[in-house]
Amino acid sequence: MAENYDVIVLGSGPGGYVAAIRAAQLGLKTAIVERENLGGICLNWGCIPTKALLRSAEIYHYMQHAKDYGLAAEKISADIEAVVKRSRGVAKQLNQGVTHLMKKNKITVHMGEGKLVAKGKLSVTKDGKAEELTGKHIIIATGARARDLPQLKADGKRVWTYRHAMTPPEMPTKLLVVGSGAIGIEFASFYNDMGADVTVVEMMDRIVPVEDADVSNFLEKALKKQGMTIHTGAKIEKIATGDKGVTATIKGKDGKDVTDEYSHVIVAIGIVPNVENLGLEDVGIEPDQRFHIKTDAYGRTNVDGFWAIGDVTAPPWLAHKASHEGVIVAESIAQALGNKDVHPHAMDVRNIPGCTYCHPQIASVGLTEAKAKEAGHEVKVGMFPFIGNGKAIALGEAEGFTKTVFDAKTGELLGAHMVGAEVTEMIQGYTIGKTLETTEAELMHTVFPHPTISESMHESVLAAYGRALHI
Repeated sequence: MAENYDVIVLGSGPGGYVAAIRAAQLGLKTAIVERENLGGICLNWGCIPTKALLRSAEIYHYMQHAKDYGLAAEKISADIEAVVKRSRGVAKQLNQGVTHLMKKNKITVHMGEGKLVAKGKLSVTKDGKAEELTGKHIIIATGARARDLPQLKADGKRVWTYRHAMTPPEMPTKLLVVGSGAIGIEFASFYNDMGADVTVVEMMDRIVPVEDADVSNFLEKALKKQGMTIHTGAKIEKIATGDKGVTATIKGKDGKDVTDEYSHVIVAIGIVPNVENLGLEDVGIEPDQRFHIKTDAYGRTNVDGFWAIGDVTAPPWLAHKASHEGVIVAESIAQALGNKDVHPHAMDVRNIPGCTYCHPQIASVGLTEAKAKEAGHEVKVGMFPFIGNGKAIALGEAEGFTKTVFDAKTGELLGAHMVGAEVTEMIQGYTIGKTLETTEAELMHTVFPHPTISESMHESVLAAYGRALHI
């Protein structure tokens, strides 16, 4: 006999497990299907354990610069195995936390490979045995995986994806990172702080190309100052792997080739949605040109009763976007099943912040200055450097800035862009402002605590209107 549910969630990442919890909170009989680990990539192999690695690297960096703080630390060393062990421990703790949340919310967990069979039907296969589940609504939250380069397939030995880089068999001595998006730059930053000689290759004309140009330029200078080699407007022309390393030829923006030897390579050039063998064709669900599932702003696919969230859908591919989509979809399903007390809202991607946990950190929300102008806005732009912020100087973290972009006619906050210490913890202030459709007036009238780095946010707003106080 097939088990019957109101909602079946396929995939238990930050989108899937949050969708399941919200559905259960709304009184819906809910099941979740997972083929590997509860919590998905984010909790087990992505967001959380990478931050544990980066925290270890950050502390190691500070230990090496103890003299800058009037301290002495001798015989400093790093144990990569111990660093990785701590990271895996953090991931395990979070995985156990999700397991507890499933039990607490009375969500039935089915471990195995899920496949859509027909409308309202899904099969789960484990160890060669299949069971059928039926559900009034099915949420697809299968996520994505790292994209390979055709000429550079990951082998886990010399060529790594992010997953290999999180549990390295050995510490790289000379590392080549292909791609400078969030994943590439975070691992470049981690291994650079841990002592590797790091080179980054980016095809676009600047690193972290989705960020504001001022942020990209500042970050590139900061990373070069830390000892990284960075090639922008470049590509891998030739590459050969061997038992002892990798030989790569990089064609630079000047058209010249540079050949060098590396101990390891990390490929971080984007993601591929996990849509294979899901049965999408069998139920008529349409992917877009990049094979991601098409949805509306409420997560509906083109087939009634099927929904999709997270990295398997359109960008931005961020864990917090997936979680928010999970809530929207669960509430939309509850409403469709007759709950008149829920009022789901459409996802607005303009108000989704992005964070990259390199050293220094970067964070942003909304339009860059260039995108705002492309969209036809006349803009007012304010920038405030951390060197003018007392708390940043006291922390020894005076490198960085906050930049805000406003519509000159209406005062609407169009975007905010930050680089420096702890900016990933501060960007939410601007995100709330954008969600509330604030103007410069409300931000100017807001009292910021002193001394905090967040005062740079206030000063940046003031600077946009010629009123900055500390520069």
